[in-house]
Amino acid sequence: MTEPPFEHIRFSVVETLRQGDCLLVAIDDTSYTAPIEAVYGATIGSHYRHCLEHFEALLNTVASGRVDYDARLRDPVVENDRATALVRTRALIARFRDGLAKEELAAPVSIRCKVSYLGEVSPEVASTFAREAMYAVVHAIHHYALIGIICRLQGVPPPEGFGIAPSTAQHRRLSSTRS
Repeated sequence: MTEPPFEHIRFSVVETLRQGDCLLVAIDDTSYTAPIEAVYGATIGSHYRHCLEHFEALLNTVASGRVDYDARLRDPVVENDRATALVRTRALIARFRDGLAKEELAAPVSIRCKVSYLGEVSPEVASTFAREAMYAVVHAIHHYALIGIICRLQGVPPPEGFGIAPSTAQHRRLSSTRS
């Protein structure tokens, strides 16, 4: 097995967070906090906060070696204040862009997360920081797709390509060149 491409993983995290930054700049406060019944009363802010907190939980691993996805803050300020979300996004961009050594990306970590609706057990499994960074990116893109739907339901176009998985974008590009 080859060594993970750490710089590429770091770049993908930054790229994903920058997409969030572009969204936050493109929408207004009302759009950020408006509950949409068609998506169970969710808001852009609730989905965006959820994404940020996964990246933040991962960064907390650097000190502890343990990611506990169940212990996220669920900070209502980030969910309800677009400016705060933007500040937190930019801090995460800076930290992932400038503050992680290759050794930190390669580090083994322990992951805890509730995965069953039955009982109170949250299994703990082994992973690596790089693997969890990849998960956080894919997880964010999934939520970005939902945010894109919420935007469209409000009549607010999301930024170009927002919420489109890299593999889907590549497939679309390749398919269009074959036509």
